[in-house]
Amino acid sequence: MSEEISVEELVVEDVAPVPVIDPVATLTNDLQRLQAEYANYRKRIERDRLVAHEMAIGAVLTELLALLDAVDLAEQHGEVTGGFKAVSDQLNAITSRIGLEKYGAEGEAFDPQIHEALMHETSVDVAVPTATKILQPGYKYKERILRPARVSVTDPAAE
Repeated sequence: MSEEISVEELVVEDVAPVPVIDPVATLTNDLQRLQAEYANYRKRIERDRLVAHEMAIGAVLTELLALLDAVDLAEQHGEVTGGFKAVSDQLNAITSRIGLEKYGAEGEAFDPQIHEALMHETSVDVAVPTATKILQPGYKYKERILRPARVSVTDPAAE
């Protein structure tokens, strides 16, 4: 029998050296990542809680707007006297302390972002659309419009 000798080629691959993984560094990175995720979670929850708080206060103030309108109407007609005057003053003080702002003045430029036009007129006395009559004041709470001011708008007359 004849023996055949087969020569196998040895293939040597370029193998990159296996990096030594430091378990302490790996665990430290994992811990830092978890701490960052938890910090972000806490911030998000706190922000959501503040938004929910402001929305709840805004909802309560929105419900009080009809009462505030009635008090303003009574003041305009001179019917706020005696004990009712004290209640009226206290109600206005509390709502303003919470942050409710009343806006809308006659003669200011009409802004559809904060005004709701209920009536329309034209006049040569104005140069830009102007809120000439405030039919119902607007209210906002922390830059959020609770109710737009309802106004009569006067546009410049076409010449």
